Amino acid sequence: MGVFPQIASLRAASPHALARVIAAAFAAEHDRWILWLPVLVGCGIAIHFWLPFEPVPWLGLMACALLLAAGRGGTAGGAGRRLVWLIALGAVAVGFTAAQVRTMMVSAPVLSEKIGPTGVEGRIVRAERSGARTRLTLDRVAIERVAVASTPERVRISLGGDQPSLAPGDRVRTLAVLSPPAAPTAPGAFDFQRQSFFAGLGATGFGLGQAEVLRRDRRERDIALAGLRAWIETVVHRSVAAPEAAVIVALLTGERAGIPPPVLAAIRDAGLAHLLAISGLHIGLVAAFLFTALRTALCSSPALSLRRPIKKWAAVAALIGAGGYAVIAGATIPSQRAFIMVAVVFLGVIFDRQAISMRLVAVAATAVLLAQPESLLGASFQLSFAAVVALIAVYDMAQHRRFGDPGDGLLARGLTYLAFVALTTVVATVATAPFALFHFQRLAIFGLPANLVSVPLMALWIMPFGVAALLAMPLGLSAPFLVAMGWGVGAVIATAETVAGWPGAVALLPAMPLFGLAALSFGGLWLCLWRGRWRYAGGSLIVAGLVGIAIARPPDILVDGHARMIGVRTPDGGLALSQTRAARFEQASWLRRAGLREASPWAGATAGGSAFIRCDGSGCTVEIKERTVALMLRADAAADDCRIADILISLVPVPGACPSPRVIVDRFDLWRNGAHAIWLNANGAEVRSVNGLRGNRPWVLRPDEIAKKRRSAQKPPPRTALGRDAGPGPATARR
Repeated sequence: MGVFPQIASLRAASPHALARVIAAAFAAEHDRWILWLPVLVGCGIAIHFWLPFEPVPWLGLMACALLLAAGRGGTAGGAGRRLVWLIALGAVAVGFTAAQVRTMMVSAPVLSEKIGPTGVEGRIVRAERSGARTRLTLDRVAIERVAVASTPERVRISLGGDQPSLAPGDRVRTLAVLSPPAAPTAPGAFDFQRQSFFAGLGATGFGLGQAEVLRRDRRERDIALAGLRAWIETVVHRSVAAPEAAVIVALLTGERAGIPPPVLAAIRDAGLAHLLAISGLHIGLVAAFLFTALRTALCSSPALSLRRPIKKWAAVAALIGAGGYAVIAGATIPSQRAFIMVAVVFLGVIFDRQAISMRLVAVAATAVLLAQPESLLGASFQLSFAAVVALIAVYDMAQHRRFGDPGDGLLARGLTYLAFVALTTVVATVATAPFALFHFQRLAIFGLPANLVSVPLMALWIMPFGVAALLAMPLGLSAPFLVAMGWGVGAVIATAETVAGWPGAVALLPAMPLFGLAALSFGGLWLCLWRGRWRYAGGSLIVAGLVGIAIARPPDILVDGHARMIGVRTPDGGLALSQTRAARFEQASWLRRAGLREASPWAGATAGGSAFIRCDGSGCTVEIKERTVALMLRADAAADDCRIADILISLVPVPGACPSPRVIVDRFDLWRNGAHAIWLNANGAEVRSVNGLRGNRPWVLRPDEIAKKRRSAQKPPPRTALGRDAGPGPATARR
């Protein structure tokens, strides 16, 4: 009997009886418990990053030690049940500890304020070319007028104009303007400071003039790998024309910076972005091609095929080849996951063991999370594992159902393969849609037809020729394979541009709340990881997540952390911005998170025939939801705005006596806590800030704390900086 009928029969029973039924269902699937190990480890990591403060270093280790000690004693009767709970809590504690240890290990100096032009010297570890600009990542950095102890370990600089030949290993010097990594553009937006912290990146900026090459040294392993990628890029561009060459480079090395933005946008809007991410598809195709090709070649010798374990030899070669490809491609999170799974599969072949697919995913996810706990928060990890878990769960269910024999004919096999691609595309799209919406606020509608054309091309043409080209490059014989690969890539680009040009190809939606993503994630995991009928209880979490998304409300007011731009939500759902020329990055981020393509006019914004935003020389007022919001640009407007406003947003410091507004956000609040978002409600307003939401963590740059360390906490931001940052504001739009 299934679990649901039992639960239905216990409607009038006690909660204890219901708990016994659930416990019985849980015990019946004991072979699936191991699949929840990475989920529990991920919960521990999530708790660590959710905290608004940095926990004491010994907290995670102490929790692990206490749980270990608790598991050593106890009565035999409840020992089994208690052991399960201790293991579960232990996995959470291990995840928490891994995140703590990783945070302490990567801690490095970060530039505290904008400086320059100043001399910057360092060794190139990565050189990315995008159009007319070259972006360099430098380590072993020296910066003029910055103490050695305060110098970041890595710096990223963008160079324009004519530059000398630059490659990884070169030590260069240039004049540059450097800034700390940028804070999120709005509360809950992408945190580049956190990403930079774990990448060891302490400053970003742009160079002035030509870079000077001081010396060249490419002997170290990391530099050699970067140099190998640069050499592959050179060989590809020598044999294939753009833009196909840039896509081939992305497929062979993982470097996507050279792809022209229109081509990249078309690939993304057609739902083919996964083809550019070195992931399970690519690693699996490389391994399968090497395994099949080598085994077929060895089978041509009867002496070897009958007397030697050629299948194991082919598995070893495929494993080495897949590992080499993953390293060349930069060992991204999807490629790490894919290589771990491929490695376990081929180790099963070598040792005559049958691999279990979902357990492979659990092993790969646990390994990645323990090595790089911060990857849990990234789109790459979430999209990759969501797709794989959903696909394995669906095909696992399909194995328990009987289908007719498709036949042995070529047409039947071709149709079966296309059906397989279609099912894979649909499942992967549904599984990754919540994460794509959370991180990118966009969804490709016509991904199915685009994938039906592009995935077979990738599997049967592009990647086989790509592997052959990599093998032939040391011999100087790669040109024919690269040209053939370019034909397939050209077909994929044409498909992407066609599909992306269809009306309604992309749906834009507002930013998803974190609660909605968490509920959808756990609901999906509950559906995929269990086998019994109680798995369908995960649907309730999915419904809760969808409801959370539906009732989520975008902020009514947004204020840029540098006091350059204000955004106000208009009655028709648009977003009116005070600036359209300054703060371009913030503007694009706000519109994307609002699910909009363009901003509404500021001066012409109306509601019901009357002006929605009214401005004079000192500021603006907005009547929104029966409240008066004053946007103060100059200090001489304080007398009027402090008298009439319910909410006051000021790009300059507000005087101490300002009695009327219930909520005040002024220049000092923006300086201390970054960008602000305000929701108006019946009780007043809910205010969130970037730093208020992130708390006091090592990757959060808090200007007030930096000022205290310099013994200048009582000094306000420089007046010149205020004038420059504030800009013309709404007055420009009004004129």
